Amino acid sequence: MLTRARDESGFMTGGVLDEKPAAEKDKKAKAGVVPQYEIVAMAASAGGLAALGTVLGGLPADLPAPVVVVQHLDPRHHSLIAEILDKRTQLDVEEARDGDRLRAGRVYVAKPDGHLLVNPDGTVTLTQSELVHFVRPSADLLFESVAASYRDRAIAVVLTGSGSDGSMGVKAIKTTGGTVIVQDQQTSEFYGMPGAAIETGSVDFILPVDEIATALTTLVKGAPK
Repeated sequence: MLTRARDESGFMTGGVLDEKPAAEKDKKAKAGVVPQYEIVAMAASAGGLAALGTVLGGLPADLPAPVVVVQHLDPRHHSLIAEILDKRTQLDVEEARDGDRLRAGRVYVAKPDGHLLVNPDGTVTLTQSELVHFVRPSADLLFESVAASYRDRAIAVVLTGSGSDGSMGVKAIKTTGGTVIVQDQQTSEFYGMPGAAIETGSVDFILPVDEIATALTTLVKGAPK
């Protein structure tokens, strides 16, 4: 069960009940569970590696939805983020490749200097088109593509980071009926991105980083048949 309440600022926050322990990494999705959401899109910048590790580390191996991730990184260096996160979660983590078909229970991470877009047919497109608000990959472009492709079956998550990337994208997610979760100020190392998302008025839940995984699991899995 997932509940919502308003915090002191008047925005929506959420509390969740404890979930059962996650299954082993190679376990198939449980039969008889109807996913309420079909994709989770996450974005982070400064301080994001630790936050992503916490969120992904709390997700069960049988999560019946793919997770796509944008993390701002220095494009001058080879990224090991997929390998690092893979060791912190029961989900399989890989760097996204152009044309990949998204699969439930997997995490797809954008390359350091390429935008990651999700298509209506469940595939991804990588592009090195121009920077958006001085960054590439762009959370805004990811969220907007997810909103257009999955509409009310999409969840966007904004984690710690400087700047305002993602604020335009969360409005697209909300406009098409999706759900938006943002890391709270107390647990954010940098509050630029979460704060900018909250200021749009498009946020459903403002949560401590260690509660986001349980909220996602509850939302995605929904109720048994």
